[in-house]
Amino acid sequence: MEIAVDQIKALRELTGAGVMDCKKALQQTLGDISKAEETLKANGIAKVEGKAGRETLEGVVEAYIHSGGRVGAMVELSCETDFVSRLPEFKELAHSLTMQIAAMGPPYLDHPDIPEGDPRNPEDICLLHQSFIKDESKTIQDLIKELAARVGENIRVRKFTRFALGD
Repeated sequence: MEIAVDQIKALRELTGAGVMDCKKALQQTLGDISKAEETLKANGIAKVEGKAGRETLEGVVEAYIHSGGRVGAMVELSCETDFVSRLPEFKELAHSLTMQIAAMGPPYLDHPDIPEGDPRNPEDICLLHQSFIKDESKTIQDLIKELAARVGENIRVRKFTRFALGD
């Protein structure tokens, strides 16, 4: 099947995937953009899982102070290259994470960090498993994986902290 350049361009804008990856996905799905998008996401997530062990020595430290100055948060978001750390999407993710931390106050990053015997729900106390405050259909881990799939690098939250007046 012949795939039009406009279809490739539209899929590329939706997913951020490479031209050849978009063309292959469209060919596999017989030109159906929504199915091709799902195919690319599935492949992208699979690629991300394979990159999870790679070192993340670049990144940004982002800070957020809520209006009124009573609550703030900082996060160290890491990636593999300085090129990715300068992307607007990467910086936006770091900013969204600080807002999430300030709003939700998670004490832990992930399941292994929870002390044994803590009865609280991991979805409430682990940053990576919390629903994103701007889109509750996604978790923080989903956001990180989606960006990692688009940029083709391992991305991870190295550390974070929340500050509140009086705490």
